[in-house]
Formats: sequence, C-alpha cells, structure tokens
Amino acid sequence: MPEEIIPREILCKSALNKTGIPGYEYCMNPYAGCTHRCAYCYASFMCRFTGHQESWGQFLDVKVNFPAMLEKQLSGRSRREGRLIVGTVTDAYQPAEAHYGITRSCLEILSHHPALEVHILTKSALVVRDLAILRQLRACEVGFTVTTLEQKTAQLIEPGASLPRQRLVAARQLMQAGIPVWVFIAPLLPGLSDTEESLVNLLSTLNDMGIKEILLDSLNPYPAVVQRLRNIYRQYFSSALPYLEDYLRHPDVYQDIVIDRLQQINEQTGCQAHFI
Repeated sequence: MPEEIIPREILCKSALNKTGIPGYEYCMNPYAGCTHRCAYCYASFMCRFTGHQESWGQFLDVKVNFPAMLEKQLSGRSRREGRLIVGTVTDAYQPAEAHYGITRSCLEILSHHPALEVHILTKSALVVRDLAILRQLRACEVGFTVTTLEQKTAQLIEPGASLPRQRLVAARQLMQAGIPVWVFIAPLLPGLSDTEESLVNLLSTLNDMGIKEILLDSLNPYPAVVQRLRNIYRQYFSSALPYLEDYLRHPDVYQDIVIDRLQQINEQTGCQAHFI
C-alpha cells in the first residue's frame, strides 16, 4: 500500500448485501476504496458515496466491524443461501488486508455457513494466505483478474496489485490444493493487451496451467477512466494511442475484430475463452 495513504477505520451497517450481478445472490466488500490504483477501474464512481475528496485509489476505508456485522446477519432468522462474490467494487485482498485480516475473519465465519457458496475475485497473491480456510468452505472458487503478462505494462496500469506472474503462481497453488480457479482478462486494453501476441501469450499460459474457465471483457469507457488511460498512453504507450481512440470511436467494430481474433486464438491454443 502506498505510504501516503493512511487507512481510515470506519463502521459499516451491513456486510452481506444482495447483488444484481448475474449468477450471484450476494456480494461482500470489506473495504471502501482500493489501493491497487488500476487506471481502468470502473469502481471510481464509488467516490461519491464515501465522503472522500481524494481521487479513487488515493484513499482506503477499513470496515473494522465488518466480521461482526456478517456474523450478525448470518445468525438472523432469514436464511442466507446461494452464491456470494467477494470483492465487487474493491479488492478484498489489497495490501491492507495483510495487516487487518478483515477478509480472513469473514471467511472463518463463512466456513460455518455452508448454505453460501463463496467466490472471490482478486488481483492479489495474498489470497493463498487463507488457503486452509478456503478448503473448509463448501464450494469455494477463486478468480484472478489478469490484464496482461507484460510486467512493465502491469506496473503502469495497476501499480498497487500483485504482479501478474505472482497471481499465476498463487493460482497454481490454489489449484494444487483443490480450489477451482478461473481467470478474468479485463479489461482488454486496445493496442496493449488485445494484440494477437499478447493474447496468445496469456491464453497459452493459462491453458498450460489447466485453467479452463477464462472470461474476457472490453474496456468500460467511463470519462474518468478514459482520461486516466489517455494520460498513461500518451506518456508510455504513444504508439498504441490510436488504437485506444479507434475503440472509443467505434466500439462495436472493435468488438467484432477482437471476437474474431479470440476465436482464431482459441483454435490455435485449445482454449475456450469467451467474452462475458
């Protein structure tokens, strides 16, 4: 976590919330804000709900009573069952989790409530710390967001997250322990991570690891996201900037081109990756 970001400890009113995400009934976000500082993060819209003046990625609220609230909700009269996804607008395993252990405490509680299937989405290798607890859950899966295997690119667009190779090492450890793992390649960055070379490299690597569930998604062109990415492209990837601009002007045309490219790569690598 960047040294200049001092976490603020807050109290929350609920831990387990209903979600409209397809395939899930509930979501959990033990933190507000995220210090991974991903340039493409759509969750920056959450700023207006936090009371912070800082930009997204420059603050972190730790919901210190989150485990107690989760326990209270699960102990109530209403039976909670279905699929729960952890980390929808913040990463539950961002660096502060190593100190606070909020997510770990929640998983320990969930291990006693088998009616909920626990699914985690993260960019952090820290998740392997809780491997013993994950194995106690009835039906746990872990998804890793991996945008690119190019280390320099990753360090520029998601500077606070674990390096992509570290995520894959963590993924392999989970799989060896019997935890199902899937990968979310998102967002595809025009001219950077959507090239044939980049996708063949990533998909071949995932296929060789035995990861069969691979989902992809295009860039969400929110104004704040576009502004951040344009700045990074101009400074570090100027030759790729025209591809970003083409995508912003003609997203449907771009989507068709990338879908065709993905189909060819799937045939070449034996993968079954697809867009959500």
